Parts: sequence; structure tokens; C-alpha cells
Amino acid sequence: MTRHARNVAEVSRIVAAAPALPRYSYTQSEITDALVPLLTRDPQHAAMMRRLHGSSGVDTRHLVMPLEQYGGLDSFQRSNDLFISAGGDLAARAIQDALNRAGLSPTDVDFLLFTSVTGIAAPSLDARLVARLGMRTDVKRLPSFGLGCVAGAAGLARVHDYLKGHPNDVAVLVSVELCSLTVQRGDESIANLVASGLFGDGAAAAVVVGDARAEALAQAGAVPGRPGPQIVDTRGRIYPETEDVIGWDIGGSGFRIVLSAGVPAVIERNFAADAVGLLNAHGLGVEDVGTWIAHPGGPKVLEAFADALELERADLGPSWRSLARVGNLSSASVLHVLADTMAADVSAGEVGMLFALGPGVTAELVLLRWTGSADAGVADGGVGVAALGVTA
Repeated sequence: MTRHARNVAEVSRIVAAAPALPRYSYTQSEITDALVPLLTRDPQHAAMMRRLHGSSGVDTRHLVMPLEQYGGLDSFQRSNDLFISAGGDLAARAIQDALNRAGLSPTDVDFLLFTSVTGIAAPSLDARLVARLGMRTDVKRLPSFGLGCVAGAAGLARVHDYLKGHPNDVAVLVSVELCSLTVQRGDESIANLVASGLFGDGAAAAVVVGDARAEALAQAGAVPGRPGPQIVDTRGRIYPETEDVIGWDIGGSGFRIVLSAGVPAVIERNFAADAVGLLNAHGLGVEDVGTWIAHPGGPKVLEAFADALELERADLGPSWRSLARVGNLSSASVLHVLADTMAADVSAGEVGMLFALGPGVTAELVLLRWTGSADAGVADGGVGVAALGVTA
């Protein structure tokens, strides 16, 4: 088998992505006013919290319950019970919407990957969704906890890995993050003050199919809407000695955030080498990427990504707009940006890169390519992956 033929057989295709948000939406100033008395009674800390919230790049956020009820959320058990019930509702909505956009049904799903870092359950939420949505009882499942913000990108990469060995299958990635449930009352740490102004609640799902299934769907005309991108390749990296930069300290009060000011420095030192390395492996450079789908981790994170890759602010425009509209949704954020991108006009042949960072510090990068139809580049004998620099 030639190198070209082998790599063509290893692409998968994202055929749909769907966001889901709670119905309670508030301006940043409304959220700040409600949270200040819950986090601090010190005027200096309150003033600092207002400054941090005001510089977060966030205009509005969606919350899983009415803002006035957060004062009564006084235990980890109550928070986690709400995560299970409300998180299950959001996950079900995201999956069903994504399947509808793909022209598929729950019984078509062969592999289900669930990720979250803001609540825990056993059985996990994905197990509870099988009967609720009418999926087959032989669906393969993989729940994931601990990847944090990187899990949207990492989830796509792991789904892609699965589909390389199961090219006729349909896979669904679903992320649920109810970040508001993790805000610590009475915690005046800088990390908690920052997080309380940055993170929002939401979910997202993506439907990804193997190359053989993509070709069959295209021939049947079964996928409505615009063609989604191929996943051509992925790359993951753990940066040494960064375990204390992002994460959780988990105790009796639940999830206490670990969030260091060193995140941008980690990006600036490390990220460009991995992004350029992935592109170079396919005969590409940064200048060949027309669509950037960056995790909107915050203003300094987006600025660090842009600086590392020598991009303009406008190149990451969709991520900046998502941050302003809904805040940082942890693992669901990059999938929201993906859904927005797939709803826009992206030219056939355009190269994209989707990426995120999370605890570890871990980076995940996903190389994408848009084609004119769902089977282009899979059965066209040399247009798809060959155009990315992979030759016989």
C-alpha cells in the first residue's frame, strides 16, 4: 500500500457539531454583582474581583440555574446532584441536535465519548443517555474525566483514532461543563476570583464518521447542510513541570480551581513548535491555514496563541466572539467555536487547525481540511490528503 493510500484511508469527517446552553443568561455585570458578596466581604478583594471580571473579555454567560439561587448552593453534594440532572439534559439536547444536523438517528451511533471536568457520576452521564436517547445497547462508550479545557480537542482526536480502525462507524463526542457549580464561596484567592468571571455553563456534541461511512452518506445524499471538515491528523503534547499551572484541588467543598498566571508563558515557550510540527508533517506552514479554531481560554490565552503563531487578532475572531458571548466553557468551548465555523462559509480545500490546552499542561491539535462534498478526498484518487502534502 502506498503512503498516500494509507493516509487517505485514515481520515475521518466531522459531519455535524451542535452547541447547547442553559436558558438562564446574564450580563457580566449582573453576575459580578451577585457573586461579589458570596466570595468576599473585603472591599479591596471586591474591587479586585470587579476589575478582573471587567477585563475578562466576557459580555454574557449562561448559567444552569437562576442567578439568585447560587447563594443557597452550599454543598458539593447539591452541586453534583445538579450537575447530573441538568448536565444530562444539556448533553441529551446537544447530541440530538447534532444527530439531526447530520441526518442520523441515535441508533446509528456506534461509539460515544463523554467528557467533563465539572462533575462526577457513576454510572457516568453517557451511560444514562443510552436509554434516554434510544441508542443501541451495544454502543461502545468511553467516559473521560480530568482532561479539562483540552478535552474538546482531545476528544475529537481520540474519536478520530477510533474511526481509523472502524471506518464504517458513527461516533459522537459530547462535552458537558457546568463551571458555575464549582465557584467556591468565601474563597478570595486570585484563581477563584478570576474563574468566577471567566467560566460559563454549556455543552456541545460533534458527530464524526469514518471515511467509508462518509462516502456512503455522500452517495446517499444523507447529510444535510454544508459539508464538514475532514480530520486529517492530530498531535498531543504534555509540557513537563507544568502540573501546578491548571487543574483542580478536590475536597469537601468540591472543585477548587488551580489557575496560574503562567499559562500564557507555557504557550509562548512550547505551542508554536507543536503547531508548526504538525503542519510541516503535511508539507504545510502557518501561512497555509485559513481557519483557526482556538479554545477561548481567556484574553491572555488567546493573545499568547496569536503571538506564538504570529497571527493577527482577527485570525482568532470566532474564538474572541465566543468568549464574549458565552465565556470559557472549558472542554465545550472549542466545540462551540467549531459549530460556529461549520455554520459559516468555508471554501473547499481550506486547511484548518483546532486546538486547546488543559491540565498537565496538555496541548491537543487537530488538523482539518474542508472538501466540496462528504466523499471528496476519500475516493477521489488524490485530491484530499494528497493536497496536504502526503504523497505516494
